[in-house]
Amino acid sequence: MFRQIDNMNYKNIFKKLIVAIVTWQARLVLKKYKPKIIAITGSVGKTSTKDAIFTVLSKFKTVRKSQKSFNSEIGLPLTILGCPNGWSNPFIWIENIVQSFWLIIWRAPYPEYLVLEVGVGKPGDMKKNVTPWLAPDMVVITRFPDKPVHVEFFDSVDSIIEEKSALAFALKPDGVLILNHDDEKVYNLHTRANRRTVSYGMNENATYKATYPVYINTAVDGVEITRGISFKLEHDGHTFPVMLPNIVGMNFVGSALSAIAVASEAGCDLLTSINYISEYNTPPGRLSLIEGMNNSMIIDDTYNSSPVAALSAIEVLKEMKAKRKIAVLGDMLELGKYTEEEHHNLGGMVADVADMIVTVGLRSKFIAEGAIEHGFNKKELYSFDSSRTVAKFLVGVVEKGDLVLVKGSQGIRLERAVEAIMAHPEQKDKLLCRQEKEWVNR
Repeated sequence: MFRQIDNMNYKNIFKKLIVAIVTWQARLVLKKYKPKIIAITGSVGKTSTKDAIFTVLSKFKTVRKSQKSFNSEIGLPLTILGCPNGWSNPFIWIENIVQSFWLIIWRAPYPEYLVLEVGVGKPGDMKKNVTPWLAPDMVVITRFPDKPVHVEFFDSVDSIIEEKSALAFALKPDGVLILNHDDEKVYNLHTRANRRTVSYGMNENATYKATYPVYINTAVDGVEITRGISFKLEHDGHTFPVMLPNIVGMNFVGSALSAIAVASEAGCDLLTSINYISEYNTPPGRLSLIEGMNNSMIIDDTYNSSPVAALSAIEVLKEMKAKRKIAVLGDMLELGKYTEEEHHNLGGMVADVADMIVTVGLRSKFIAEGAIEHGFNKKELYSFDSSRTVAKFLVGVVEKGDLVLVKGSQGIRLERAVEAIMAHPEQKDKLLCRQEKEWVNR
């Protein structure tokens, strides 16, 4: 027992030391190379927005983005330094520190822009660990839901919104604040931040406004299925068609709009930016379309889950075409006192959409209860304890023409279920989330 405590103390001390060193080095690198910084925060859509911005902006400038959703106190400096996460390997950290000193001492090629995803998990993550030293040139804020993730570590929803909003006040005096106009809580920041503000969304007054978003459907082996999205962009009195041929989920329209807005505000040509956004693909595990076994299709949304994200995934499942719709839903973690209520609400929503519901995890029993209370057929409802057991079940039930939504928090590890029913599991390293050795061995 004492040995375990000593090991924990050692790891905590080691982590604090590493964070202090790489943060100090990152500050020196920013001071020396002076890259333009685009920082993204919010409770939903940070990673998809970051990747959309990178897709467009990297065609015009040299750009580095946060990798693997590195958005913690260690992730930001690592992205700035261009170093990998050393995890518990001291030799990798030593190599990182030495290479970073070289970057500081000597002049080396460095990106013109950094696109940084900035998240919070507990009070102080933004105000104490980020904003005292990071001064962005642009800040993009995506969405503040009523019951955000990590709420169990905060006193209230308002407290987590206030924590994330601190990034807007860290903007340089001549910086640009880019806000989601469809979220009133987000857009209200424009009256407080005292910075030049533009907005995006479907709101009538948005600077970059989307209209007429529609799904593009195609036939796959005789079954019609959704394969993309198109919409109109209205900006500065002009209207432009925008195509997202690799995307499902209307929430990604916001990601595309924010990317076009960032590129335009950075001085890039608008029409060219619109052409480049058509190359955007969702990150692994975020509403990714994957070919399934027996000529089925999978909507892989296994990276993480929250009430807002889960309901958005159900909306996507509702809008898409398929012979049969199967919803595989795992626990949503870190909801604290909202756990039972939010899982129950999700069950009620999916009852009207899915032909079969499969729940995974202890908390998801409330999904099943909510579905049954809304009239769902008990004979088409199945519950499992783990991703491995549900994977075996799905292999035996997925048929031609099925559309399978797989959604859950990262701790439930539902990417294992997706792997089991993929048509081409040999592509898992490219298509699935959490395929790194450190994750696979957990």
